[in-house]
Amino acid sequence: MYISMNWISDFVDLSQADIKQLIGRFTLATAEVEEVIEYGKDIRDVVIGKVVKLEEHPKSKKLHLLKVDNGEAIVDCVCGAPNVFEGAIVAFAKCGGSVKGMEIGEATIAGYPSRGMCCSEKELGISEDHSGIMLFDDSAVIGTNIKDMIAMDDIIFEVDNKSLTNRPDLWGHYGIAREIAALLKRPLKALPVVDTKAYAALPTVDLAIETELCYRYSCIGVENVTRNVSPLNMKVRLMYCGQRPINLLADLTNYLMMELGQPMHAFDKNKVDKIRVKTFDHEKEFVTLDATTRMIEPGIMMICDDDEPTAVAGIMGGLHSEIEDDTTSLMLESANFDGVSIRKSATKLGMRTEASARYEKMLDPEMTVPAIERFLQLLMEIDPGVKVITAMTDSYPTHYETIHIQFDKAYVDKYTGIDISNDEIIETLTALEFKVTNKGDEFEVVVPSFRATKDVTIKADIIEEITRIYGYDNFKLTSTASLLAPVRPDKAREDEYLIKQLLAERFGCSEVHSYIWYDAKMNKELGLEPVSAARVVNSVASENDAIRSTIIPTLLGFVYKNLDNYTSMQMFEIGRVVKGFTKEGLCNERKVLSIVSASKEKSAKQVLSEVKEMIETISCQIKNKTISYAPADAVENYCHPKNSAKILLDGKEIGLITELNPRVADKIDKKLSAAVAEIDFACFAEQEKMQVLYKEISKFPGISIDLSLLVDDTVSFGLVHDTVMAYECKFLQSCEFIDMYKDKALNNKASMTIRMQFISYEGTLSGDEVNGYTQDILKMLAGKGIKIRE
Repeated sequence: MYISMNWISDFVDLSQADIKQLIGRFTLATAEVEEVIEYGKDIRDVVIGKVVKLEEHPKSKKLHLLKVDNGEAIVDCVCGAPNVFEGAIVAFAKCGGSVKGMEIGEATIAGYPSRGMCCSEKELGISEDHSGIMLFDDSAVIGTNIKDMIAMDDIIFEVDNKSLTNRPDLWGHYGIAREIAALLKRPLKALPVVDTKAYAALPTVDLAIETELCYRYSCIGVENVTRNVSPLNMKVRLMYCGQRPINLLADLTNYLMMELGQPMHAFDKNKVDKIRVKTFDHEKEFVTLDATTRMIEPGIMMICDDDEPTAVAGIMGGLHSEIEDDTTSLMLESANFDGVSIRKSATKLGMRTEASARYEKMLDPEMTVPAIERFLQLLMEIDPGVKVITAMTDSYPTHYETIHIQFDKAYVDKYTGIDISNDEIIETLTALEFKVTNKGDEFEVVVPSFRATKDVTIKADIIEEITRIYGYDNFKLTSTASLLAPVRPDKAREDEYLIKQLLAERFGCSEVHSYIWYDAKMNKELGLEPVSAARVVNSVASENDAIRSTIIPTLLGFVYKNLDNYTSMQMFEIGRVVKGFTKEGLCNERKVLSIVSASKEKSAKQVLSEVKEMIETISCQIKNKTISYAPADAVENYCHPKNSAKILLDGKEIGLITELNPRVADKIDKKLSAAVAEIDFACFAEQEKMQVLYKEISKFPGISIDLSLLVDDTVSFGLVHDTVMAYECKFLQSCEFIDMYKDKALNNKASMTIRMQFISYEGTLSGDEVNGYTQDILKMLAGKGIKIRE
């Protein structure tokens, strides 16, 4: 939003103030200023001139040869404006002058000398009108510098709208002026307004509010409007603040919106006689001011003339009832609506306007009547013959509660850390229009209505008001007297960081982040049918309303999107899913780690081994424990019907690992091999970390024995491991899985290779000793139906 310091000076005395320094203080105290622009500096030596003679150019139908009196001399000028005439009073840039940075010098145009330029409003930067040169009435004094007639020199600063989200009172110049007055400790001037109580005896407008979404609606009728062009200074202010001047009545509504932050709308009274604020229960076509036909959905608030829509409430008026250049009577609206409703309606219609942007912020309903009274004041100053033909008609069904806040000076001292006097507290809050009463060090404030809609509600807000006006840069830097205690590190967060580091650095995985809902279109394309326990109500994209219960479909979607660029990839995400509901009926939200390894070059066995290694490394590094596995059913259709397993830690299931179902893999890519895993973070975190026990390394060499065992398909390595390690031998240190081989020639058997490690701390073991131990172990395995492969 753009703020004019000339406009601010209407309400606050800025004399002797350093404007740029003041804008800097405003940034620290109130809202972020993004840019400061100085207007008018590039306009120089532009004066009021008079065309004393006009001749047509002998060789051009468009050009005119002028003699212009600039107050000092009569000079030649070649001009192509269609509206120039002999006797015209114009804005004339003299030789040596400047117009928007362009130096004006003597030139020859179409064979004739030109010693200056007649300027349009656009060339002077005060409007977008470039249809002809700027004309003045006969009261303008020839030779007067144009800056003495029009306030062209101005400093404009742009405020970041995001910093005003919770300050609806700052969406107009008067609210900004209140802040600046408080910073300068100078009085804020009252708004000159017309007292509409004088018209109370006139007939009222036929007004009815038929929806609870309208908090207040004020309107008044006016006729005998004879002017349709705005004063130049009004045009300049609107132009500098980003508004395009249109005509007097439209400009006045925009001017009031920029001045008070209160959107207004003027209807042609010949077209609108009754006011009904309502919503429809069916779709309705409506043509808005931008000449676009829109479908108005049920629930969108409309302003109607009886049953005929005339405006989308709080967003934009209708083309049928718009103010035109020949409009002489109007119905002036100033209203207050539910901000959430306006935001939703603007989103549905795809038409966020200056008005809707303000209504979304929850404006003060108390501003509707003052805005109309201010409008009438300005209109009557510009066009004294206007006549008010109705009483101020005001319907105010919904009031905000008055907010009272009590605090004491000790509370202020505690939270600021400095001694701010009672007088300064009262002066600051009073300058911001809080009503303050105090008894000694006890204070009670009444929050002004323009701060009570969504901003100041608790004692801490009062502290902010006091300190920001006092000046954060005025605080003395002192050491705190508070007792500081060390914060214990969050173990779960530390584990999460270590896991990310392991996967990224050791295994080269890419971390991804995704939405908490399924991509329905992608799932359908890949043939995925994941389960969802919860759905989003009123989802922006209705097809993506299913909250995910697993992240794996999302990772598979990322694989599908990236296969054109990468033949192999490993990705992971740590995110939240919903696994059903709790006893209280709330979503059972769980944090999970999901991993995928996919490749068009590696085998299914290789990618499954990669994922397995990642899981086992995580468990080993974080918990100092070994992962085990158990057969699992294919619970989702992306799971392999046979190559799926539960992930067990200390015998408790913490997740799932599976090769990707070939049907799903084929839909991603015919050559793709992929494996996925998902671990429940809470289940993983609750497992105690095993203490690391250190022992002396033997100085004698160990002996490794590899055995290829013939086992049934259903036999797991866990059974083999437990059987081997049950052998009572102090030299047997470990049993490791090496490989598994399956072949039709083995008659539904598998060849499992294991490695046993024997170490003695007393001496070097002999081959005969180890062979004896090995034979004993083979006998134990034989008891389990496991034989050595011949």
